[in-house]
Amino acid sequence: MELIRVGKVKEVYDEGETLLFRFTDKISVFDKMIPNLIPNKGESLCRTSAYWFNVARDSARIPTHFIEMPSKNEMRVKKFYVPEGKGNPYEVEYVIPLEFVVRYYVAGTLFDRVSKGKITPENLGLNHVPKYGEELDDPYFEVTTKYEKFDRVLTKGEAIEIGGMSGSELNNVRETILKIDRRINKQVLQRGLIHVDGKKEFAFGAGREPIIVDTFGTADEDRFWDKPAYDQGNIIELSKESVRQYYRSIGYHKELYLARENKKEEPQIPSLPDDIVKKTSDLYVTMFERITGQKW
Repeated sequence: MELIRVGKVKEVYDEGETLLFRFTDKISVFDKMIPNLIPNKGESLCRTSAYWFNVARDSARIPTHFIEMPSKNEMRVKKFYVPEGKGNPYEVEYVIPLEFVVRYYVAGTLFDRVSKGKITPENLGLNHVPKYGEELDDPYFEVTTKYEKFDRVLTKGEAIEIGGMSGSELNNVRETILKIDRRINKQVLQRGLIHVDGKKEFAFGAGREPIIVDTFGTADEDRFWDKPAYDQGNIIELSKESVRQYYRSIGYHKELYLARENKKEEPQIPSLPDDIVKKTSDLYVTMFERITGQKW
């Protein structure tokens, strides 16, 4: 077994025909690694994602790369070829070098871009400027880069070119995501949660059917809000977004993005206070239970 990649969240080991994901307790925001570990985070992500892989396979009938969980923070998956740079329309069984995002509410970077005029209300199917937390009439589908230093939102043409895919294949990925999300949205709503948005990744299988890979439906890849609070006009972040909000509140987010826009040296991200670490650890445990309906 060979360690082939150390990511922001997990270590990837090559086992020959399969890969082993080992989930760590590391945490990152804004493409920056935070110098803290969050106890129980890796286990929460692994178990939550394994739950949704089973739902995707058994309920939505979507093929996945998931095989088994050897331990509570490890996942064995099918291995796919990872292309360098771009995908190829004449190849099969490779990881599509893109990330796919579907948004159901105005939040996070979507709100930031709307506020700056980079996205118009018409782009979202609206005839007014939306407020933070507003539900969209239709899901908003976006595609971003996967292997660039910073995630970049792509046009449809760019996504097709980089992914090595056709327009119909891109639409097929979108419909596959919506099919999975219908299960996620329905299940978590019954547990008092709103599924705000989420990121997914895919590979092409034999016949170039989309196969969902990596991880999804967790408090890292997806955004969740408390439904009772939302109904009362309050937004309670129940995902890694709460950590992002901490760095926004101390001014680090603004300082970081000003440096990036001006191509200056990026400021080092400060450590999280002990109380935020404890609160975040508790959140990951609680969110596993609320998202899946299972006991920790």
